[in-house]
Amino acid sequence: MSIKRLNHAVLYVRDAKASAAFYTDVLDFAVAADMGGKAIFLRADGSDNDHDLGLFSVGERGVPAHSVGLYHLAWQVHTLEELVALRARLVEAGALVGESDHGVSKSLYAHDVDGIEFEIMWAVPRADWPADIGTKHLDLQAALTRWPQMDTATHN
Repeated sequence: MSIKRLNHAVLYVRDAKASAAFYTDVLDFAVAADMGGKAIFLRADGSDNDHDLGLFSVGERGVPAHSVGLYHLAWQVHTLEELVALRARLVEAGALVGESDHGVSKSLYAHDVDGIEFEIMWAVPRADWPADIGTKHLDLQAALTRWPQMDTATHN
């Protein structure tokens, strides 16, 4: 047996409608199904999944920060230009909390309306992976200069 990929993620959120608004406005997800606001299923632009993200309302009961559970989700974009555009949207939404160059990926970190962290990343072509993989400061301009207009969906 081998796992092919993550098909979808489901999050418990305080208010599925508010969370859905964030993911549709900032990350261009589309509503695939709405179960009266109690559960909302979203599909990423270009995805062929039934849904990529499920949001289930739990109200204010929630879970304390840094308790056992999910740390973050990571979504991959095809090009660095898309990563740059999403960075601007995350900044505009006040959601961007970090940026990292992991050698094998260029990553942005953000929080949604419930403080759930997620990552938006671009995968460095496998042939360009460094021998010394570690986390460094993200320099998007240098990455754009090195890999202009490269779609990693066809290069990894």
